[in-house]
Amino acid sequence: MTIASSTQYNFLPRFYRLASISVLSNMMVPLAGLVDVAFLGHLADIRHLAGVILATILFDYLYRVLKFLRTSANALTAQAVGLDDTKAVLLAGLRSGLIALGIGLLILLLQYPLQKIGFTILSGSPEIESSGVDYFNARIWGAPAVLLNFVVIGWFLGREMNGVVLLMSIIGNGANVALDYLMIVKWGWASMGAGLATAVSQYLMLMTGLVGVCFSIPWKVVPATLKEFFDWKAIKETVVLKSNILIRFLALISSYAIFTNLSAAMGTNVLAENGLLLQIALLSQFTVQGVGMTTQTLTGNFQGKGTKEQMSPLIIVSILTSLLIALTFAMVSVLFPDVVFGLLTNHAEVNKHIVNYTVWLLPLLSLTAIAFMLEGYFIGLKEGTILRNAVLLAFGLGFLPLAIASWYFHSNHLLWMSLVSYMATIMVALGIRVPQTLGSQNNLQSQVPMPNS
Repeated sequence: MTIASSTQYNFLPRFYRLASISVLSNMMVPLAGLVDVAFLGHLADIRHLAGVILATILFDYLYRVLKFLRTSANALTAQAVGLDDTKAVLLAGLRSGLIALGIGLLILLLQYPLQKIGFTILSGSPEIESSGVDYFNARIWGAPAVLLNFVVIGWFLGREMNGVVLLMSIIGNGANVALDYLMIVKWGWASMGAGLATAVSQYLMLMTGLVGVCFSIPWKVVPATLKEFFDWKAIKETVVLKSNILIRFLALISSYAIFTNLSAAMGTNVLAENGLLLQIALLSQFTVQGVGMTTQTLTGNFQGKGTKEQMSPLIIVSILTSLLIALTFAMVSVLFPDVVFGLLTNHAEVNKHIVNYTVWLLPLLSLTAIAFMLEGYFIGLKEGTILRNAVLLAFGLGFLPLAIASWYFHSNHLLWMSLVSYMATIMVALGIRVPQTLGSQNNLQSQVPMPNS
């Protein structure tokens, strides 16, 4: 290896330091969800488990879609850090925070129509729907905290202050697990207890993050920063980037929502089986997203500093790292299904047939890992248009035809194939654009404004 090539990889200690903390903090989110499922899955009545799985579709729309707030805050902050622009760093957090607070309050105002419309569209028996509504009505009160947490986490990740993010996750998700035990097991509140535990834990997480913000910002530049808050040109650029990333999340969550709704149409057991498999998929995805957020942060930072030679090595390292993580989750689930899913539920009718579909985790998790790394790369470059076009293509041509076929033929295997096809299409659509962006890094570098002296 030459000296030149070795310097291209000198970011590796930094990459794995940031990624390890991001992975740990991200893993706690689905692990807390798995605890919800485990508590509910061991109750005598399975309708509580099925109801929460069904209601989670709505929160996938309300929260996972709105994760564009975290992703865009991370991209904007990382590039501002690369440019060494303190005011831009603060503005990235302030503008995103105001948008998040506004959306969160709007969700609270519209919670009743959101609940009615959501459960009108979703399929489920009256008993399952009743349990799902209880969960929804309790968890929805955490909306403002959830969205502000997205911004705070994205802002800290963009500043590479991943330790604060990890502390937020430990406190928030640790509280969620403790409150789950108290409200579900001790007090017998079932699905309502699961929803309330999640909402309360989000506010505890936000309080931790705000304390970190107060101790980490340079207060002397705050007055001058506030004067630039209403820079309409900068706000317009921010909104455009957020809109394109929003479309990415809409396409992703729409695919999973349709998948879950079609699962419900195939019966309660199929819904429970697919829901448990998705818990493993989500655990892998949240873990991989920790690597993806690091990729996004370093891409934005490298672009801001003009270190173009490290872009290609960053892509290679992030893909290989995420693949290793994803394959580990998939192989454990495929090789030891009784152990893995036995921890989540003791209903024999669910565990008996779930092994027929565990093999789908191998292609799904592998393709998702690669797709997420490429998405993180393009978001770090703030190439929102490329990302938007790729996900729309994947949803319209990769996912929908197979999803419709699965409904027509009543085939759960076709349904799983639709998710695999969605991720494969994104991987190809973004992958073919990577050489173009690497070749144009000189142009990108010349277009990056230099910080004021």
